[in-house]
Amino acid sequence: MKNLFYILAAVRAILVFGGMVIFMLFYGISCIFKKHTSNRAFKLRKVYLKYWCIPILNIKVEKHGKPSEIPSLYVSNHRSFADPIVLCRYIDAFVIAKAEVMNYPIINKGAELTGVIWVNRLDQHSRNHTRSKMVETIQGGFNVLVYPEGTVGKLAHTLPFRKGTFIEAGENNTPVVPVAIEFKSEKDLWVLEKFLPQYFYQFSKWKTEVKLSFGEPLNKSDGLQLHHISHDWINLEVKKMQKDWSEVF
Repeated sequence: MKNLFYILAAVRAILVFGGMVIFMLFYGISCIFKKHTSNRAFKLRKVYLKYWCIPILNIKVEKHGKPSEIPSLYVSNHRSFADPIVLCRYIDAFVIAKAEVMNYPIINKGAELTGVIWVNRLDQHSRNHTRSKMVETIQGGFNVLVYPEGTVGKLAHTLPFRKGTFIEAGENNTPVVPVAIEFKSEKDLWVLEKFLPQYFYQFSKWKTEVKLSFGEPLNKSDGLQLHHISHDWINLEVKKMQKDWSEVF
């Protein structure tokens, strides 16, 4: 039986990544006739996630609240590599992603095509550049998604949030939208070090259940206030999600 579930995960991987290549190929051909824009790329990503990737992986999402109608900085807790798959189904955003993802074949090209801001977390210059790019992107009329924990969390509560993006948001009058995400199964948390073993561990089961909640936009000039309010709101939401539902906490 266990082998059958691993076969299921392998088939899903072929379909998900094969589909990604086909979507990008057709989009590339379409750009011969119609100019590439961020909005067109976002639409491609949403169609791919909604009608291909999420159904194949059998991800079931219970969503509360709604995204902001104005360009904002979305800040979310980080549980799994599947977090952006779930979130980008509902928001058009440039995702701030760690530079290591640049080494993931296919995924890196899909991210670059549909909106990503790379950051080397160990390089101060890279972090400063990323924050400047974040502000420039939002002021240009687009959303940005960041995971302020800086890595995936496996505890019942979030890890401490890094303050840099919140301070930058406060100084530039950028709306901040807190987002809470929680998975039902322990297998959905990123507990294995490498991407492929974690993928097979997570998607060898039949269904992935997720809760997702959008908070109200926060408009504060004090970055530390943005940091504290977002951190506390997300932790409160995650605790509510876990009650009588989570198989982990």
